[in-house]
Parts: sequence; structure tokens; C-alpha cells
Amino acid sequence: MDGIGDVAVGVKRGSDELLSGSIYNSPSSGLSSVSDTTSNGSDSKKLRVEDRVGDAPPSRVLHIRKLPNDVSETEIIALGLPFGKVTNILTLKGKNQAFLELSTEEAAMTMVNYYSAVTPHVRSVPVYIQYSNHKELKTDNSNQSGGTLASGANSSNGGGMASSPVLRIIIDNMFYPVTLDVLQQIFSKFGTVMKIITFTKNNQFQALLQYNDPAGAQQAKVALDGQNIYNACCTLRIDYSKLVNLNVKYNNDKSRDYTRPELPAGDGQPPALDPSVVAALGKDSGSLLGALSPLSAAAAAAAAAGRVALSGHSGTSGVLLVSNLNEEMVTPHSLFTLFGVYGDVQRVKILFNKKDSALIQMADMNQAQLAMSHLNGQKMFSKIIRVTMSKHHTVQLPRDGLDDQGLTKDFTNSPLHRFKKPGSKNFQNIFPPSATLHLSNIPQDITEEDLKILFSNSGGTVKAFKFFQDHKMALIQMTTIEEAIQCLIDLHNYNMGNNHHLKVSFLQINHLKQFERS
Repeated sequence: MDGIGDVAVGVKRGSDELLSGSIYNSPSSGLSSVSDTTSNGSDSKKLRVEDRVGDAPPSRVLHIRKLPNDVSETEIIALGLPFGKVTNILTLKGKNQAFLELSTEEAAMTMVNYYSAVTPHVRSVPVYIQYSNHKELKTDNSNQSGGTLASGANSSNGGGMASSPVLRIIIDNMFYPVTLDVLQQIFSKFGTVMKIITFTKNNQFQALLQYNDPAGAQQAKVALDGQNIYNACCTLRIDYSKLVNLNVKYNNDKSRDYTRPELPAGDGQPPALDPSVVAALGKDSGSLLGALSPLSAAAAAAAAAGRVALSGHSGTSGVLLVSNLNEEMVTPHSLFTLFGVYGDVQRVKILFNKKDSALIQMADMNQAQLAMSHLNGQKMFSKIIRVTMSKHHTVQLPRDGLDDQGLTKDFTNSPLHRFKKPGSKNFQNIFPPSATLHLSNIPQDITEEDLKILFSNSGGTVKAFKFFQDHKMALIQMTTIEEAIQCLIDLHNYNMGNNHHLKVSFLQINHLKQFERS
């Protein structure tokens, strides 16, 4: 950032307004947003740019450099969408730079961790992302007018408003699973998604998606038609539907009415989130996804696979280097269990001459990047671990007859892999580490007290607990994320008796409230 002086800051906009405005700034549209021009710079506040490469502490504001000359706001925002809600953007077009503000520091940290290993590309040009010294983008409030932006953009569209709020979506080249939550995460950036129905027709995965108004449908179609959900595959083909309202009867993995969380699952399918869990989460949970982090399972998986903006995906290695481990406590199995939350671990090798470091081979590059983005900087056995991509392409097993003290393990054929089955529901249940854990496969005779004692014995304190699904599943909240990580390592696949092995995973719920049972 050397040589940059004071720069004028543009109009601050929320993510919906940002995206609806920036769509019309793209080169293909021939339109401009009302925020692109100002009569003069005197009304705008000034922002002193003080960022230097590599020396800024974590911040939810990120500094992006080396952007192409003709880059649009949509393309910049697309870099951040897989990681959470984008709340503001400032482009410095004359300097090929931009500032991107995310809703949380956690989302920004995940984004920086991910792009530190895989250089993002915009229009085949590598760009560089770092933390900004600014904690937020301060902008000129006098020019804020979301309604003006939206109406101005819509009225500028010569084709007129779409008559239907319902889109018909066909997905071509579907090499990765696409779930309801993937679609909701992507399309909710352009308006309020009310309902989604998915189905297969003519051997193609299709969906009907309803917004609360036609404007959202119009903006989504303009921005997303022809885009890839994942790198070089899962291409969106979008048209308007003749329907104006969808009739959703069930909330499950095929259909969802976000305005009616009380709908049954139907056909024996489990609901996305049990209504009793929604009740347990308190009044703030107004929908099935109300309690979940913006970085949902689907978004995390999409980020790892290289959504839209990552045309420059490089490297094929799925091997991670994990350092700063607690060498007195770490084992290949503990690493297998923790990293197995984000992919199918094939092999683990704790280095013989440096036992605070290990190589972990995942099933593919995407899983390795997902594990790295979520586990780098987390505490494991009281030490903050560092996770980076390794230069190795595979983890070598010890030669026959060579005793390596059990430091290398081959998990290739492990029955504990979570993602071996294509389209597994586990793809929908990937979350960043959190203090809240989801438990399943619980025997009927196990009580709340039994589970609280079991988890307390792992060295943590249970803050809250809730059974659901007829006591087959439960949510349990520990005091810290570190405690939850320890419990997951110790108790995932724990034998509860009668061949019931407990299944444990993270669930990104901000707070689980105790309440009296009826």
C-alpha cells in the first residue's frame, strides 16, 4: 500500500444492496450504480490507508490487491461469499485495490486462511488478500439509501421486472453434491428465499426457488445464470418459472419452506433441524436456519471446492502439515478423528525427529483445504496448532519390518470415514469448531445425566443440554471450543453398549439455552 494517500470512501451498503447494485456495474450489463459517481469528493469522509503487507492483526476488513483494471464489485464480493455475509465494499479502481468488510472477524480469518494456501484469481489474474488495519469501513452516511439503489438498478433494466418470484434452476456438470443449503446460501445474497423444492428430471438435478418478491428473482438470475457453484462444475442454468407460489408440504433434504419450520419431514426423512431444537434455541431462531452460522456446512464445502471466483485453483496434493502439536498427547488416531470432521483421512504420520509435527493425507485437495481453513489456529491438547499445505503428494508408509513406534497409521479402509458415500448427508453437516456438539446414535436407555457425566469426564464443563428426535440425538454445549474439540476426539465412535457407537460433530449454534421441559 506504499504511496497511497487519502482516498474517498463510497456509499456503505449491506450485502443485499451491495449485490443488487454491483450486478449492474458488471461490464456485460452496460449499466452503472448510483454510487459510482459523485458530484464531487467534498461530501465523502476520508479514510487514511495505513495497511502494510503482513503486519496487520486479524480484522473483519480485508485488503485486496492486484485486481484487474476492469474488475466489477460482483467479482470482488464473490471472493468473500463462501465464507459469510459481506457487509461493505470499497474499490480503489485507479490503484487496482479494494477493501472488503465481512460480518464477523471469524469469517474473515477463515477467508484469509483459505486463500493463504490457494491463490484466488479474478479473470485469470492472481490477487492478494490480507488483513486491513481498519476494523470497519467508515462511510458517508448522508448518501446511504438502499431503497434508492435497489429501485434505481431495477428501473434501469430495460427488460422490465420479472412477473414471477419463482426461479427454475438446472444444474449441469454436477460433479459435487448440491444441497438445499448450498442453494439457499448462494441465492439468499439477492433477496429473501422463502421456499425451495429440488427434484430430478431427465437425469438432471433441478430446483424451484421462490423469493419474497420478483425483484430478488430478477437480480439472482442476472448475476448467477451461467456461473459455476464449484470450480469448473455444477453450472447454474436459470429461467423464470410460470409458477408464482410453491406449495411445500415437508421440510427435509428435498424441500424446504423457511417460513414454516414446524412442517413435518415426511416420507421417513429426517428434518433439517428438529423443531424442538429450534424451540430450545430461543426466540432469535425465527427459521430452520436461524440459529446456524452464516458459514453453513454447504458454504464451507463450497469454499473448499473453490466457488466461482477460484478459477486459478492450483495444486493437486491433499497432504497437510500440522505443527505445534502437543507431542506428549497427540496420536495418529486423535488427528484422524479431528481432521476426519472435514474429510476422509487416508494416512497420518507423526514425524519421527520432530514429534510436534505431523503429515495428514486427506482424500483430495478440497478436503485438505476445508480442514486447513477450519482447524488452523484452533487449540488441541492445550496448544494452538498450525495447519498448512504440505509439499508432499502422499504420506509414505514405513518399510516392511521397520518399527516407527506407531507414529504412522493407514486409515484408507477405515469404516469411520464420514464422506465415503457420494451425496452423504454428512456433507450438509460440516461446521467450524464450536462449543456446541451434535450427538447421534444414542441408545434409548442413556439418560441426560449419563451423557453429562461422560462429557465432563473428558475434562470439560457442560453448560447446556437438549435431547431431540425421541432421544436418538442431542445437543450439548461445553464451556469453550477447546473443550468441545477434546470431547469430540475422545468420544466420537465411543461404544455406548449394545453396539451403539456415539457420533459426535460440531454444530455452529451461538448459544443453547436451558429451559424447562413440558
